[in-house]
Amino acid sequence: MSEEIKDIRDKILKGIALSYERLVAQKKKEDGYLVFSKDGEIVKVKARDL
Repeated sequence: MSEEIKDIRDKILKGIALSYERLVAQKKKEDGYLVFSKDGEIVKVKARDL
């Protein structure tokens, strides 16, 4: 894998992590839920529990 591709991949992964952190922070402010899929089942989790 070339260095350029690794750099782009790292930037994308950092962006995804930052977006997730911001989403959780916003949902905590709103006292909201996050919805995940676990083993094919839909699971709702309070953001403040994360």
